[in-house]
Amino acid sequence: MNERAQPPARILLVLPDEQTVEVRLYERFRADRGHPWRYRIGMPSWVATEDGVEAAEYTVWVTDRQLRPIGGVDLSGIPTRRNPKTLPPPKPTGWVVRPAGRRGTVVHDAACTAAAGGGRELSTLEALDALMRPGATACHACPAAEILVPALELGRGYG
Repeated sequence: MNERAQPPARILLVLPDEQTVEVRLYERFRADRGHPWRYRIGMPSWVATEDGVEAAEYTVWVTDRQLRPIGGVDLSGIPTRRNPKTLPPPKPTGWVVRPAGRRGTVVHDAACTAAAGGGRELSTLEALDALMRPGATACHACPAAEILVPALELGRGYG
């Protein structure tokens, strides 16, 4: 039987400052540890291309704490999975800066085990600003270097 894929449902994503953005809900997943349910959403965004700027979609897993239903939208048809081995590890939602050496700092992904034990929490813009300071580096044991360093390089020459 040729089954058609379920179209995504509309749902509201609650941002850290309590603003809401309408996003697409693609699937839900029952995890075996931590927060039991995760939801894969697509959030509208923009991407720079050689031809200019184009609409894009950023896909991420969130918990129900970040979502609010939209009245009248049926969520019963959203695909549900329950195999914990297929869930990607949760992505952190922030960054941490910790002192390193006499004058240096290291910016870590908030979930990085090397950052365990504290540090100052940062937004993405604050993390980029921290990396621009003398003696600052991005951790290579977590996604900090992979994500933040290329973002810094994109902004060079525009300030």
